[in-house]
Amino acid sequence: MSTEREHRQCVIIGSGPAGYTAAIYAARAELKPLMYEGMQPGGQLTITTEVDNFPGYPEGVTGPVIMEDLKKQAERFGTEMRFGNIANADFSKRPFLLVDDDDKEILAETVIIATGASAKWLGIPSEQEYNGYGVSACATCDGYFYRDKVVAVVGGGDTAAEEATYLSKLVKKVYLIHRRDELRASKAMQQKVFNTEKIEMVWDSGIKEIVGEQKGFAKAVTGVIVENLKSGEERRIDLDGVFIAIGHKPNTDIFKGQVELFENGYIKTVPGSTKTNIDGVFACGDVQDQTYRQAVTAAGSGCMAAIDAERFISSNE
Repeated sequence: MSTEREHRQCVIIGSGPAGYTAAIYAARAELKPLMYEGMQPGGQLTITTEVDNFPGYPEGVTGPVIMEDLKKQAERFGTEMRFGNIANADFSKRPFLLVDDDDKEILAETVIIATGASAKWLGIPSEQEYNGYGVSACATCDGYFYRDKVVAVVGGGDTAAEEATYLSKLVKKVYLIHRRDELRASKAMQQKVFNTEKIEMVWDSGIKEIVGEQKGFAKAVTGVIVENLKSGEERRIDLDGVFIAIGHKPNTDIFKGQVELFENGYIKTVPGSTKTNIDGVFACGDVQDQTYRQAVTAAGSGCMAAIDAERFISSNE
């Protein structure tokens, strides 16, 4: 392992709305932040097509454009960007020791974790083929584009029930496809689903294939092939969009055993702040947000993390 070490006031692990906003604020506070962007700079929004609910874009915008704008703004104030990951982190003492995937060692006075969360997918090829062209993992992000259309939601927990209920207010019909014969969602959420006429349950079933067609330069979902897992019977359901709601996995593996996590892997932060259980380590965005998971809330928490980091450094000088 390399013995070369550099010393930094603030290292931001991960990009996306949270990381880039943290970088903007940290750079303006003269912390000279170093950001590791990960292997997917910009995070989940880079695989999102149209975004209509991010403030400041009255005509709508694509996810990659938002991320590029935020990145340029962070760089304008002096953030240093590096492509790649932090492979190991030692938070046992300050300055914290970080090792990247090129074995470069960095000593950091503060660390902002903005590694986000990854949507869980079904794992079928057609799902990736139509991702962003009728396949989504966020109803509140993309539901607006399916007004008066027919969609499916896949899943059986609270997230799936919430997304199906939310979409039912916008669309013509929602098929809620679940692998079992009863929902795992809370009783209250189940009642909402069962009391909503626009939602039709498709029990004991999974999606075998998502089908679509080429429309000009883009693709469009036109239906799904659903398999009954008990009988093996297959049928096609014609629809316009598929929302995968089988959960998210926070990207926290390298922090296990150091930063306090919830059982599902999300980072615990002090309410009303981005502080973790380790002084000088902060977490923002989807890596600690199990509730909202929106670009704008991630950006807001990135702002909070940078302010928390700046105040921490000031109080320890």
